[in-house]
Formats: sequence, structure tokens, C-alpha cells
Amino acid sequence: VQLQASGGGWVQAGGSLRLSCAAAGRTLSRITTGWFRQAPGKEREYVADIRRSGSGGTTNYADSVKGRFIISRDTAKNTVYLQMNSLKSEDTAVYYCAATDRHVAGPMIRADDYAYWGQGTQVTVSS
Repeated sequence: VQLQASGGGWVQAGGSLRLSCAAAGRTLSRITTGWFRQAPGKEREYVADIRRSGSGGTTNYADSVKGRFIISRDTAKNTVYLQMNSLKSEDTAVYYCAATDRHVAGPMIRADDYAYWGQGTQVTVSS
């Protein structure tokens, strides 16, 4: 699976951005796709995931983004999106999309569970 993340940029606090993760080689609706982020000097952290359609397409979020971020999938475009609203300075990070064939109950928050990774896209939120 080849993943291509895009859509990052600079935005003022309170603004919005939409990240895209386009895939080639696999159909995203058949696997789990997640978003992670890594701020300078910090470990990579889980943001959200969306399950395969066969598992209901369930979405999960980290508490820090719940109610502000929305993960979704466009099957026709084989792309997963992360709509980020009400952005805060602490959302500044490099954002990565990832995919996995694994299926476990609950949010898939462990980076080690994901076998496929895209390159990161920088998101900078200015306060």
C-alpha cells in the first residue's frame, strides 16, 4: 500500500484544515486507516482511525481531538480525510496517515499496529 498525505499548512488558531490520504495498491474501505501526529520533541501520537466498511466504518478519536476533528472516507477516490476544526496551537505537528490489515476491538491507537505509512504533512497553528 502506498499512502500519500497532503493538505497541511499554516492556519490561525480557531481555523480549519482538511488533510487527505490517498492510497494506491489497496482499497481503503477494506482496511483500517488512521491518522497520527508528531510534534517536535514528542512521541508520535494517535489522532483518529476509521475501520473497514465490513466492520461498519466505525470511527474513533483521541480525547484531545474529539468534537473538533472528523475522519471520513471517499471510497470512489480511495482517499481518507481528516477534517480539523477549531484548531489550537497544540495541534501543531507533522501529521501521518497509516493503514493496517489488523482488526482489533476499540480504537487502534498503537503505531505498531499499522504496517503502511505515508509521508508526513506539516500542520502549523498560530495562536
